[in-house]
Amino acid sequence: MTAENISVDLNIQHCLAGTKIPADEQFRLWVTAALEHRESGLACENYSLAIRIVDEQEGQRFNRDYRGGDYPTNVLSFPAELPAGLPSEVVDGQLGDLLICAPVVEREAQEQGKPEVSHWAHLTVHGVLHLLGFDHELSPEAEAMEALEVDILARLNIVDPYQSGL
Repeated sequence: MTAENISVDLNIQHCLAGTKIPADEQFRLWVTAALEHRESGLACENYSLAIRIVDEQEGQRFNRDYRGGDYPTNVLSFPAELPAGLPSEVVDGQLGDLLICAPVVEREAQEQGKPEVSHWAHLTVHGVLHLLGFDHELSPEAEAMEALEVDILARLNIVDPYQSGL
């Protein structure tokens, strides 16, 4: 599937002010790049997801309430939970929600010596891959997911986020 064939209904919620958050079109580019790697057997070309950009308090609350970690984390993914019986073209296109904690993204980029926009791109791609069913709980899954992230980001001219000393 190519970017020309993909349509994304992207709802970006900015829930804090005063931070350097990438433009909505940058998020659209990153989401579309990740969606190009959706399983080729699926005929869906129209996708819907929301990205909520939050502060550390909201990030911590969501991580604690839904993932059991009492700290703000960089990105959380919440796959869509739809009622049974919907047509497959509706179900396939509903990805879910991403919650991205802006202060954590900014801090991690600085600590890791990465351009902030590159870290935003990486975490957006990472979150979308989770919504598509990729995981990194086991070593083989982690290696496959990381390799896919590196490939997607390279196509966007972003260096390997797993290299040290960037």
